[in-house]
Amino acid sequence: MDWLAPVVLQLTQLGPWAPVLFILLYVAAAVTLAPAFFLTVAAGAIFGVWWGSVIVFIGASLGASAVYALATPLGRSRWMQRVTRDPRVAAVRDAVAGEGIRIMLLLRLSPLVPYNILNYALALSGVRYADFVVALLGMIPAILMYTYYGKVVGDVAALAAGVSPPRGPEYYVLLVVGLIAIVLSTLMITRAARRAIERQRHP
Repeated sequence: MDWLAPVVLQLTQLGPWAPVLFILLYVAAAVTLAPAFFLTVAAGAIFGVWWGSVIVFIGASLGASAVYALATPLGRSRWMQRVTRDPRVAAVRDAVAGEGIRIMLLLRLSPLVPYNILNYALALSGVRYADFVVALLGMIPAILMYTYYGKVVGDVAALAAGVSPPRGPEYYVLLVVGLIAIVLSTLMITRAARRAIERQRHP
């Protein structure tokens, strides 16, 4: 936040270049694990709900893709190979990769799973890039909600100073949906991991 908020405040003065630079900033935030929530809300204050949502989705998708490109080679590193020698770790990793798009969509739907951390976790799990990209559609409900909140506040300086956006009924609806999504994705991963362990014990 220390470096991110002043940069966002400067964007409000850059006219037609603001969307392009905002997207690049979102990519940088994704790679460096900076708080994407603040950027999403700020986009609503700067660009409005619809344009803000489009700009955030593009930035978040490019940022997630950048993380995938950086983190995927680590998933094939010697260190990761040593970690996955444990059959339980390998089973969970294979479960996430095997279930692919369904699990990722559920995780992306939940506002309780941080966008930045999820990018790295999924990239390291060995999922296919095509599934990784399609699952990004699951971010859309949260993006629309947070840009709307930013539009309601309408002041990037206030957001940077720590003013919390209002939380209406839609926030709690998405929260409940997110909790359900986490439970379902956890059950799917557990079931798939159990099957993978059984296959290893009884090939």
